Amino acid sequence: MAGRSTKGGKSGAGKGKAAGGAARRKTAPARARAPAKAKTARKPAAAKSRAARKPARARKPAAPRRRGGAKGRSFARRVGYYAAVAAVWGLVLAAGFVGVMAVGLPDIDEAIAETRRPGITVTAADGAVLTNFGEVYGAYIPVDELPGVLIDAVLAIEDRRFYDHFGLDPWGLARAAAVNAGAGRVVQGGSTLTQQIAKNIFLAPERTFRRKVQEALLAVWLELRFSKRELLGIYLNRVYLGAGCFGVEAAARRYFGKSARDLRLAEAAILAGLPKAPSRYAPTRDPAAARARAAVVLDAMTAAGSIDAARAAAAKAAPIAPPGAASGGAARYFADWVADRVSDFVGPPRDDLVVRTTLIPAAQAAAERAVRAAARRHDGQAALVAMSPDGAVRAMIGGVSYAASQFNRATQARRQPGSAFKLAVFAAALADGHAPGSAVDDSPVSVGSWSPRNYAGVYRGRISLASAFAHSSNSVAVQLAEGVGRGAVRDMARRLGIGGKLPDGPSIALGTGETTLLELASAYATVANGGRGAIPHGILEIRDRSGAVLYRRSGSGSGRVLAPEVADHLDSLLSAVVREGTGRRAALDGPAAGKTGTSQDSRDAWFVGYRPGLAAGVWVGHDDSRPMENIAGGGLPAETWREFMTLYPPAPS
Repeated sequence: MAGRSTKGGKSGAGKGKAAGGAARRKTAPARARAPAKAKTARKPAAAKSRAARKPARARKPAAPRRRGGAKGRSFARRVGYYAAVAAVWGLVLAAGFVGVMAVGLPDIDEAIAETRRPGITVTAADGAVLTNFGEVYGAYIPVDELPGVLIDAVLAIEDRRFYDHFGLDPWGLARAAAVNAGAGRVVQGGSTLTQQIAKNIFLAPERTFRRKVQEALLAVWLELRFSKRELLGIYLNRVYLGAGCFGVEAAARRYFGKSARDLRLAEAAILAGLPKAPSRYAPTRDPAAARARAAVVLDAMTAAGSIDAARAAAAKAAPIAPPGAASGGAARYFADWVADRVSDFVGPPRDDLVVRTTLIPAAQAAAERAVRAAARRHDGQAALVAMSPDGAVRAMIGGVSYAASQFNRATQARRQPGSAFKLAVFAAALADGHAPGSAVDDSPVSVGSWSPRNYAGVYRGRISLASAFAHSSNSVAVQLAEGVGRGAVRDMARRLGIGGKLPDGPSIALGTGETTLLELASAYATVANGGRGAIPHGILEIRDRSGAVLYRRSGSGSGRVLAPEVADHLDSLLSAVVREGTGRRAALDGPAAGKTGTSQDSRDAWFVGYRPGLAAGVWVGHDDSRPMENIAGGGLPAETWREFMTLYPPAPS
């Protein structure tokens, strides 16, 4: 068994060697391919799956890719270089531009230190002082002592983003540009409050590109130099607010007779609305325009969230108290009218000024006495204005009491002149070829469905043109206006200096348009001046504190507006009115000429005329246009005119 075992073992071994060799021969190729399989085996299964799905794609050669990248980097480096060079030169040029524009800029510290507002002294023609404006009221008020409603009102209407910008407001400019483009005109500005400080305090008022650039530079510099509260204080105490007033304290004293510390919302809104157009919106010049502008301010405050709608509505309806009696006498009507016009001749005052006017104290005193006498006979209002034939105003009364009302009824109230307007109608007829002796038919007339009536229904039949004018025939006036054309009448009124809105219809002949006493008096002064236009004026000369003349009136008016023969004919017609017509109560011992006027329902009564060297007009009525009882132009107005002319007789020749 052992032998079998040995044999079997050899045999198994042999077979094993043979099998092992065969196995080695069979597995050798497998070992030779093992490295490739090993590389494949190291690749992630997911990658193998993606590679299997991804279609074969030709790859770009590596070398060309490296060459394109080099070119791109080279181009980018060149662009960056030139951009840097351009930026450096841009900065250099910008710095140079700023430097050139900055040449001549004022010393900010010196200008800010000058906090005193200029004063305006208004004198009569003989040098007698009538009143003072400006520094007499212009104390500096710190911002912390001013009412919050005033600050809110100013910021709401002038610069709502004041605390958010750096002196210039690009968003505000863009918004203003959009609003103006939509409106087709300039309705909103984009200047910041800081720019207004730069423009109004430091720079000349010229409109040039250089000044606009300097304004921007100063605005930015002011923002760097001062805090927002300091800038607000500078603005509120230096801004021009009309009537010679600089700063809110001067304006508050001037318009309301109180300190700016005590302003109510309605008053604050009026002051905040003034910087846009100080002369136009000054309450002493046009109270209605001032209140309308204040309403815009109140709406802006509501939009800004400073006040609610109910409070804004209450402020719009609130009465505005006028200054007390300490503000001056009746001459203040004239002084206000003059002060509002100073900036028209010399710009906003930057120095103390002395304004010599055309007013004559004796004429003013006579006017005051005559109006006081009228007030004792009439419970309403009265006004009087007198001027030389060339338009120089010698006396002006704007109401029975300046202390009670600053509204100037001689220059601001637009009322229907009634028959006093017939001067323009008959002047147009005379220019068209009629004569004082021309025959006219004083009988009932109709134009379409309109049938005007003569006063008291009296008609005189066939009469002369002079008689029709003397008795103020409505019928003849309408016939003349229709004959020469309403356009000719309107044109003649404008030539004589009568402004306002004139109607297009036939009622224009009866004075249903609106005008002021000052305009109407200047029309009659034109006739007294021989047909040469009389331009109403009150300023003869303006000087600064050193005595240098800044303005002196020259020229003689608007030239001839009426042919000499027309002016002569009108003079004869107007003289007949006083001698034998409706104006007999205005008769003087010497020559006198004029015309009565009474509007519908006796709401307004007028007498306007002249004697050698002086023209004058008187108006009587109620501010609310209530009808008057038993008052017509030939009554109280004519008598008041006569009393004035008697109290101020002609100078001896």
